[in-house]
Amino acid sequence: MFKLNPMWRKKNKKVGLALGSGSARGWAHIGAIEAIEEAGIPIHYVTGTSIGAFVGAVYATGDLDSLKQFALQMDWKKVLSYFDVVFPRSGLMDGKKVHELFSLHTDARTFDDFKIPVKMIATDLDTGQKVILDSGNIIESIRASVSVPGVFTPVHLNDKWLVDGGLVDPVPVKVVREMGADVVVAIDLNSGLASKKPTKKSKEKIKQLPKERNEFIIRISEQYGIAERAVKKQASRWFSSSSKPSIIDVLGSSVGIMEEQITRINLAMDPPDILIQPRLGDLKMFDFDQAERSIQEGYNQAKFQIDNIKSLL
Repeated sequence: MFKLNPMWRKKNKKVGLALGSGSARGWAHIGAIEAIEEAGIPIHYVTGTSIGAFVGAVYATGDLDSLKQFALQMDWKKVLSYFDVVFPRSGLMDGKKVHELFSLHTDARTFDDFKIPVKMIATDLDTGQKVILDSGNIIESIRASVSVPGVFTPVHLNDKWLVDGGLVDPVPVKVVREMGADVVVAIDLNSGLASKKPTKKSKEKIKQLPKERNEFIIRISEQYGIAERAVKKQASRWFSSSSKPSIIDVLGSSVGIMEEQITRINLAMDPPDILIQPRLGDLKMFDFDQAERSIQEGYNQAKFQIDNIKSLL
């Protein structure tokens, strides 16, 4: 006799979001969440990796609209003001300004302050194992989850040196299902990176931005000592665009391509119930000033899936 899967008989099913890594493409998470909430679909659990951890944390405090307005106002001057360049040893940037950035939108400090349960993903630099962060200081956990190797310095937390969770679990589907989600909605930001081709619009943007980026780096360099001034001067080269890709572009693209391959494997092993894949493959690691496009693309792609999500509830 045919037996129904118990899940289909269950009432009040819980929805979990798995917010993937993807640097500047992460603003798409804002649009996707907006589309889901607009449809009246409750979200009960959130897991996030890297930028997904950051957006998920802000959302779980109830302050997503503040983050959206902030993102829409970003230009390159504001983007670079949130990166603290250091002497290159274990990373080019320290990431301490995550505290300032997160605090702009919420007073939450520990995981107990979240309105819905959240887990963040990081990677143990020594063992290569996935580390699930779900207690303690929110900001330090976010810093660990977003610390792209070679770009940001590792974070020492819970007696471990932690880096970007995207190295092991770019879209944490299994984690949110284990939290109790009956329906898992995954947002993958790394789809199409390996085959990306710059659009005419992105090429024009590349031609226009370097002057602004370099002028800003030079201006803030004057505020520091001689030693730091040399580092800032080098930073202008990291962010400039030329016939050769910058060190930031090389690191960002390499990590992104690797995470795309890991995502394919992980999603095949632990497929979500709904997969949302915003088409933002041409955006680079620090293209945070492209918020309007990213948010809208996340919204549009999530909107296409609303009926499918409702059919599972």
